[in-house]
Amino acid sequence: MITTPHPPHPTNNLTSLLSPSFSETFVAEIFVSRQLFFLHHIQILELFLALCVFITIHSLRQKKHHGLPIWPVLGMLPSLSFAVLGLQTNLYEWLSQVLYRQNGTFLFQGPWFSSLFCVITSDPRNLEHLLKTKFSNFPKGPYFRDNVRDLLGDGIFNADDETWQGQRKTASIEFHSAKFRQLTADSLFELVHARLLPVLEDSIKHSAAIDLQDILLRLTFDNVCMIAFGVDPGCLQPGLPKIPFAQAFEDATEATLMRFVTPTCLWKTMRYLNLGAERKLKRSIREVDEFADDVIRTRKKELALLLSATNNSNASNDDDKKNKHIRSDLLTVFMGLKDERGEAFSDKFLRDICVNFILAGRDTSSVAMSWFFWLLHQNPGVEHKILQEVCRIVGGRTSSDRDHDHESKNNGDDDEAVVFKPEEIKKMEYLHAALSEALRLYPSVPLDHKEVVEDDIFPDGTILKKGTKVIYAMYIMGRMEAIWGKDCREYKPERWLRSSDGRFMSESAYKFTAFNGGPRLCLGKDFAYYQMKFVAASIIYCYRVKVVENHPVEPKLALTMYMKHGLKVTLQKRDRAERKKLLNI
Repeated sequence: MITTPHPPHPTNNLTSLLSPSFSETFVAEIFVSRQLFFLHHIQILELFLALCVFITIHSLRQKKHHGLPIWPVLGMLPSLSFAVLGLQTNLYEWLSQVLYRQNGTFLFQGPWFSSLFCVITSDPRNLEHLLKTKFSNFPKGPYFRDNVRDLLGDGIFNADDETWQGQRKTASIEFHSAKFRQLTADSLFELVHARLLPVLEDSIKHSAAIDLQDILLRLTFDNVCMIAFGVDPGCLQPGLPKIPFAQAFEDATEATLMRFVTPTCLWKTMRYLNLGAERKLKRSIREVDEFADDVIRTRKKELALLLSATNNSNASNDDDKKNKHIRSDLLTVFMGLKDERGEAFSDKFLRDICVNFILAGRDTSSVAMSWFFWLLHQNPGVEHKILQEVCRIVGGRTSSDRDHDHESKNNGDDDEAVVFKPEEIKKMEYLHAALSEALRLYPSVPLDHKEVVEDDIFPDGTILKKGTKVIYAMYIMGRMEAIWGKDCREYKPERWLRSSDGRFMSESAYKFTAFNGGPRLCLGKDFAYYQMKFVAASIIYCYRVKVVENHPVEPKLALTMYMKHGLKVTLQKRDRAERKKLLNI
């Protein structure tokens, strides 16, 4: 029997290929190759993680010796960025802790190939070295001048060497003249009694909270414009109007600050392309220039008319008449001077001078008074002692004084505010101490900048290479136990008073650096104290200042120590019975 073989099943050959021995081997090879693949990548990942852990541990270990972790390529920048973006407290407090761990001085190391390398110090020995002993080796420097030149030009705040010396010498003579002191007293009387107090009274009538920092900024802006330009912007008029020049000036200072936290190549590119903050800065400076140019043209016409009137008169007292009518503001003074070539100063130079003095005089006093009133709110005992002192001085006026002071009737116990005389302001020793203590804790300029001209060494042993930027931190100095003792964070005006007679006792300018020190000691120091004491005494005598409950108070990161959210307060009329009792002490 012949049988026909069946054709092979199509899967038979495949089955034979996938016999147990072959299939197991194939699967095993695939499995092993995958294991090797993942193992290879796991090893790379492990190596990467190990490297990261090593770098992190190594960087963090350096914190003990250098103050902050130093990361490859980025230096200390990550630590600073985390502090700026993630801190619940303010940046100045964070920096205080860093300097405290480093005994007052440390080197901030920025990213490679950047200019963010600087020495930060709060050691009084170092400050005396850079502000006085080796003053010529620590100018403002080209980096600072380059950042602020568009706004400040070659004015005193930005200048070095002969340019600075000439302006300071002229301004110093003027600041100590009798005419300038009279201008200061007259303008401050007008601003406080015709504007500030009525604005405060209006807030009481409407039971409205006000931003005291904004009010004080308006007052000092009007005051410094009167002194620098001889004009009145009227920022503190009823209704608190917005003044274009004032707003432009504020915008310009804020935009200028942005350059210090922006890479130089970036902000210069933005300036060239007219973008972002640089566009805002350019527009603001244009408005500032227009205002200054208009004032300068007007003043030149006034002086020309005065000179013409004097020349046409044959009276023997022509010079006396001329001097009597010439204003004593800084602009007029500099207009009457000549440069080293015997020529009149250019309009650009006059503009620079005035803008610099506005910057120096506007923010510093108003910001200091804002922190002062906040500290008084927290320390009512200090406020009571100030009121006692003010009332004792008013109560001690002679009968002749009271007869001739129509603003102050019945020993000042009248609805009208008392007008304090310059000699009375000088007697307010405790108020002077209270303001100094506020400046110790909250200096108007918390940080300042210098640059090293030649290699040097600080008294604490810190090595300074040519070109190094040096930042001295006044805010931190006020919180150093080594300088002020274990109670350094407490608000205690008594630390400024002699125990023997209660008179104010000044401190070294290199321990208390709110007004700088050495050859660059603030020319307006006496004016600032007079202004602050006059304003503070006038307010405290009439009102109780209460900070609005839960109002956030923290410093703003800026050239001057603004309160970030302003100072919202309510005012209450001072109880007449309380004041009368104190007047009869």
